[in-house]
Amino acid sequence: MSEANESRPLAELLGGLATDISTLFRKEVQLAKTEASEKLSETMGGVAAIAVGGVLALSALGIFLSAIVSLLAAFLVNQGMDPTLANAVSAFVVTAIVGIAGWMSISRGLDALKANNLNMNRTTASLGRDANIVKERL
Repeated sequence: MSEANESRPLAELLGGLATDISTLFRKEVQLAKTEASEKLSETMGGVAAIAVGGVLALSALGIFLSAIVSLLAAFLVNQGMDPTLANAVSAFVVTAIVGIAGWMSISRGLDALKANNLNMNRTTASLGRDANIVKERL
């Protein structure tokens, strides 16, 4: 400890410590708010990706089922398949493809929402360092 601190009265040192701890606490709360805001933004990005994936999957399903199913059914009929069976097979194939594309988009959005992406690592590390500093001063 420096000589200047040794000559200061205990009450003044404790008052300074209380002020430092108060300031530190306010800064930690501000850091936590900032980090929580960042995590919320990341989470909202994941939710938006899921929503976009869902809308695209539904839109694609409607468009492809009306256009590609007809095209594929016409091709199968030309290959000698019964028209009713050709329509059913075409609808199944197109539905499977569109469903896989929608699932992939939703999976990407869910990955963005995983709990480990929401950890507040900087705040936790900073609080740990601050606790150690306070322990050393006491």
